Amino acid sequence: MSTLIAKNEIPSGAFVPTSAVATSVAFDDEMMHVSLSDGRIISSPLTWFPRLRDAARSERENYEIGPAGIGIHWPDIDEDLSVAGLMGGVNLAAG
Repeated sequence: MSTLIAKNEIPSGAFVPTSAVATSVAFDDEMMHVSLSDGRIISSPLTWFPRLRDAARSERENYEIGPAGIGIHWPDIDEDLSVAGLMGGVNLAAG
């Protein structure tokens, strides 16, 4: 059974996200949480991102969201992540 809904079957008044724009980043002991402008939150394990995992708290909290909101940069550790990559579940530690 498919849970996909055809575009012409979307209920009237339903919210349909059209873009993924980062607004903020937060961390807990094991995960990174990226909040998007449409209300979604992308959470990824820190083990996927060794530079972020090994960074000091102050280095993690010093991030810049690109002007279009599609990328995040941590200048202290020279790390860059894209929202599209996070949404796709890109695991940089694998391989």
